[in-house]
Amino acid sequence: MSAVSVAIATTWLLGLLMLPLLGSLLRSGVPGVRQWLDADVLLIIAMPLLLLRGRIPDFISIVVANVLIALAGVTLYAGFARFMHRPARWPRLFACVAIMALGATYWRYGVDSIPMRVVLSTGFTAAVCVAIAVVVARYRSAGRAPYLYAATTGVALIFAACQILRGSYFLSVNHVSNALTFDTTANVVLLCVGAAIMPVLLMCGMMMVHDTLLSEARDAVNRDFLTGALSREGFTSVARTLLAEADHNDAPLACLLVDLDHFKSINDTFGHTGGDQVLREFVALMRTVLRTSDALARIGGEEFAILMPDIALDRAQSLAEQLRNAATRHAVVIDGGTCTYSLSGGLAMRLPGETLDQLTVRADRALYQAKISGRNRLCIDERSPSRDA
Repeated sequence: MSAVSVAIATTWLLGLLMLPLLGSLLRSGVPGVRQWLDADVLLIIAMPLLLLRGRIPDFISIVVANVLIALAGVTLYAGFARFMHRPARWPRLFACVAIMALGATYWRYGVDSIPMRVVLSTGFTAAVCVAIAVVVARYRSAGRAPYLYAATTGVALIFAACQILRGSYFLSVNHVSNALTFDTTANVVLLCVGAAIMPVLLMCGMMMVHDTLLSEARDAVNRDFLTGALSREGFTSVARTLLAEADHNDAPLACLLVDLDHFKSINDTFGHTGGDQVLREFVALMRTVLRTSDALARIGGEEFAILMPDIALDRAQSLAEQLRNAATRHAVVIDGGTCTYSLSGGLAMRLPGETLDQLTVRADRALYQAKISGRNRLCIDERSPSRDA
């Protein structure tokens, strides 16, 4: 069996192994998986046609097979584009496949040239690999594992370079029609690399899908499902980082606890659905007032905690008052009427070496003081140091 046949059979076998793995990911609903599965199916169909060269008409084993491989390539790219939340632009991709089909037909029936068919296919594959590398490198989502995207980009570019090298080699040889003429060591190595392109890039895609699912699972734990604010678990994790940074930089840190006043009456008047809407819109309101560096968490039914890093007491108090005033003016339109509300807040500045629990206890005492003092007000823990940021 020639090196070409071994490479084709290996690609086909790897494609078969990928099929159930990709199928298992369909239920995830992650964009791009469907396209990757379709690309694998097209590859599995095309490989046997190449192996049957000489036993079936050349139009099927050469033209149809190469068109199917080209379709698999652009569908693979479309999967990466969709995964990165970019449009696939199918008309352009189909136009590229049509050009590939015309070229394969011409270099078989117009001028029968194996080298030019190889140049055509390697150039097409190199272009697909470069396109994948560009879309993955350019549109990586924040919070995703960077090494997976860097590895996928690097692998795609290496594959593109190998395809260009193989195509350049075939440009230098005479037009012959015997594939065995090209069983040189360099060509066999590059051929084996080419056989791994689709399976390896599919594996890269599957790893990125698993990374996405893990990130979503972490978000589900670290985020409050109703409001999108941090959960208690997420707040504890973020707080650990903020406290460590405050210690390292000898920087101030403020903790603000806020509680919506008389929230039970809101639920009684507008129902729990109305209360949920108030909570969601209140979190959205807080995000317009707070800084991007501030950590916002829902730690109870209508109670929220905010950590403000690298901030002086007067600035933290100003933000807290802005938040209280904004809440007082905020009217939430709910089925059955319009809801207005107010909040009480307790503010504490972190003392040197203080733990999160110790800091929140002092903020909670200040919050309690605000409630028993009439609500709709802010109280500051008396031990909070006044310190410039």
